[in-house]
Amino acid sequence: MFDLPLWPTTPFALSAADHADLLHRLTPTFAEQLSRNQLPAAMSSELARLYLPLAGWLNRQRPAAGPLLVGINGSQGSGKSTLCHLLKSILESAFDCRTCIISIDDLYLPQLARQQLAKEIHPLLATRGVPGTHDIPLGFELFTRLKNNRNNEIIAIPRFNKASDDRLSAEQWQEFSGAVDLVLFEGWCVGATPQTEAELAVPQNRLEEQEDPDGRWRSYVNRQLAGGYRKLFAQLDLLLMLKIPAWEMVYQWRKRQEEQLAARRSGCGVMGEVALRRFIQHYERLTRHQLAVLPKKADLVMELNREQRVIAIKPK
Repeated sequence: MFDLPLWPTTPFALSAADHADLLHRLTPTFAEQLSRNQLPAAMSSELARLYLPLAGWLNRQRPAAGPLLVGINGSQGSGKSTLCHLLKSILESAFDCRTCIISIDDLYLPQLARQQLAKEIHPLLATRGVPGTHDIPLGFELFTRLKNNRNNEIIAIPRFNKASDDRLSAEQWQEFSGAVDLVLFEGWCVGATPQTEAELAVPQNRLEEQEDPDGRWRSYVNRQLAGGYRKLFAQLDLLLMLKIPAWEMVYQWRKRQEEQLAARRSGCGVMGEVALRRFIQHYERLTRHQLAVLPKKADLVMELNREQRVIAIKPK
């Protein structure tokens, strides 16, 4: 076995010769993608130690018929989108594995629908993010169509505009045509499980203490997890987790994202420190819960350090 310390021998899916050959072939394209997406050039080493072995492992899990549905869980700022887009390129280039990416963020309910929830159930539901603010029937429809698409049908993948806090119009959705071999379904709460009533009873932070003192909001969110979300996540064949070292990293990583957005948009539509700290409190309860329970449930756990680098991979 060649030196790939991240990977235990058992799940590794490539021989030394295949790994070397593919690495030689993919390195120029990988470097180009890093540059195009303004990612650090130092990430080039991740092709050999992380991305290529992971793509090979996922390719080996594909069923004889129909696509493999892979959920990728990770907190805000953990690098889910980067992981998925680089994986897609490698899966298609190295393994002829047609890959479709769906973000649970793109299933957010339109702004008007969330405002209606805020009026009828709880004001905090106007803010996108928690279970209950996604269009779960749309997620089922997408999974069903992708599983059964054998006739080059064009499938429109919804897109959500975070700057306007609303779903894009259907004509702006991304199109995917033909049969798909693998679906990467990524999101901060993908695979999440509900909490117990005892866990719900104690407020997690100031937001819950001041704006959800009777627990109505968090109980509603929990019921959604136990209902439609549980059924949607049950469609997944595999669950991967990007495990952050601590909840406190969410603020630091999200702040970095907002700073990058500010540089691209000249400060338009990005959150300041006070708004960001309040925003992430919507996610704190469930993020902490996932860090406690999902490592035992996920088929593959990728542990991150404080520099957002994968330092260990643990299969189920």
